[in-house]
Amino acid sequence: MNLKKTILTLGIALLIIACATNPFTGKKTLALVPNSQIFPSSFAQYNQFLSENKVVTGTKDAEMIKRVGQRIAVAAERWMNANGLQGYLKDYKWEYNLVNDATVNAWCMPGGKIVFYTGILPIAENETAIAAIMGHEVAHALANHGQQRMSAGMLQQLGAVAGNVAIKDDQSREMFNQAYGVGSTVGVMLPFSRGHETEADKIGLYLMAVAGYNPDEAAELWKRMKANSGGQAPPEFLSTHPSNDSRIAELQKLAPLAKTEAKKYGINEFRPLGKF
Repeated sequence: MNLKKTILTLGIALLIIACATNPFTGKKTLALVPNSQIFPSSFAQYNQFLSENKVVTGTKDAEMIKRVGQRIAVAAERWMNANGLQGYLKDYKWEYNLVNDATVNAWCMPGGKIVFYTGILPIAENETAIAAIMGHEVAHALANHGQQRMSAGMLQQLGAVAGNVAIKDDQSREMFNQAYGVGSTVGVMLPFSRGHETEADKIGLYLMAVAGYNPDEAAELWKRMKANSGGQAPPEFLSTHPSNDSRIAELQKLAPLAKTEAKKYGINEFRPLGKF
């Protein structure tokens, strides 16, 4: 078997055997690297990040981040248990930290390690908006989006190698590399990432509602995020995220469904916004 066929066979085999199931959609997802390998690396990177940055502790804001995170994690476990997924979270090690940084952002690493930057607090304005952000970040971890992105990147690299092996002419190979780089990024990787963001918005909305936070606030948060950006954003098809307008419209559409989901867990009233 020549190298070209070997690469092709390997790629097909990987797609067949290296799959996981998204607990929220039931769909098969890429899982070329198991969480048993990803999580320890993620935890180590998170600890290194904390050691190199100024973690805020002992303040009302820091305590709020932890409180909201714990409530969202409990909501996630309730949802998992109610849907026959007991034990799904056994390897997750939830941790929530506030870091003194003007960046308007928050993120969650695989396995449940979360950081909020202080720069996002003025735009959030209230605890309910923090829950919307927290739900979104937790959703990324629960749906194994990090694992999927890593797997997709590996397949993208495999495709590039296969093309370079198959094409013998230098000029044709150069043209292939340019076209493949743009095409696989704009046509595959960016839509893949936007799909994850939309999925995390939906899951996060449900989680915040089950945790007792009003999902209507998520769209209001993104209106404030849009205003803060000053309209400075790339076209949606060139972005890793949906446009603000698309996001706001989708959140507004999904909020009533999230409220209905919350009622299944006995949540008929939501917590006050909790301005700070």
